[in-house]
Amino acid sequence: MKFIDEVKIEVEAGHGGRGCMSFRREKYVPRGGPDGGDGGAGGDVVAVADPDFTTLLDLRYQRLYRAGRGEHGRGKDQHGRRGEDKIILVPVGTIIRDAHSGDVLADLSEPGARAVLAHGGKGGRGNARFVSSTNRSPRKVQPGLPGEERTLEVELRLLADVGIIGLPNAGKSTLISVISAARPKIADYPFTTLVPNLGVVGYDDGKSFVVADIPGLIEGAHRGEGLGHKFLKHVSRTKVLVHLLDASAIDEADPLANWLTINRELELFDPVLARKPQIVAANKIDLPDGAEKAKLLQEQFASKGVSFCAISAAAHKGLRALINMIVRRLEENKVEEEHAAGGV
Repeated sequence: MKFIDEVKIEVEAGHGGRGCMSFRREKYVPRGGPDGGDGGAGGDVVAVADPDFTTLLDLRYQRLYRAGRGEHGRGKDQHGRRGEDKIILVPVGTIIRDAHSGDVLADLSEPGARAVLAHGGKGGRGNARFVSSTNRSPRKVQPGLPGEERTLEVELRLLADVGIIGLPNAGKSTLISVISAARPKIADYPFTTLVPNLGVVGYDDGKSFVVADIPGLIEGAHRGEGLGHKFLKHVSRTKVLVHLLDASAIDEADPLANWLTINRELELFDPVLARKPQIVAANKIDLPDGAEKAKLLQEQFASKGVSFCAISAAAHKGLRALINMIVRRLEENKVEEEHAAGGV
């Protein structure tokens, strides 16, 4: 399935039905009063977060979403039926903005979350509504009001507990493939991964966390170079970042250069991302000089107080230690969030 995470759509809520002008016409009732009913309200356009959806692909091919209009009022005090709502199913984690003002209309971060994107027009009142002591046979009715029309920008941000970041060919796809059931494309050339991959990592009797492999980060990613600008937004909701380094490819003269490059891109794209907790994982320690360079990296990060783990995703070395570090950090994050919520 093609991964689509940004689309622009048009939505039109239903117009309200007009009120009815009618008078009773019954045998033996020579002066029947007004009995025109009200028009029905127009339907709303509603977005609903559906966990079965993982992409905005459907919205790419259908750009206009129109709700039903309200029925007109009828005689005998019969009110028109309300227009049918138009439901748009979107993935969990979808953000919807007004294309003109930029205002966020909805952030659907929970399964089943709903948001009205365009309200239907109100139905017009029939002549029965205008009866008064001085106007026993009103001939006034109201037309229905038009429904809202909007141009919307729809953006998907993946919901994951952990984001795996790093330069191309660091081994991100291999790592997610061995710690979860995800099966991304893996090859020995840059930009193998063209879309984010999600995987579920199980641990300790049925517990699990969701991990996302974020592709395309290179120097200049915040300006749109590589694929980073397109996908950096997908780490915005993560709680912990696993910064994967290719230990065999580091420069011994400047071992932290690659790590600093990616962190600089995070800071320039969104300072909040740069402040997220990080675990540095030095990958490819199964290669001839990978293990030695990983020891050098460990010394460097120990002096900075940064969590560090040496692994080989291909050889399945050090993965349990990495998962344990991630779990501990997620649990610490949960405690910090609970304390923050309790202090409000």
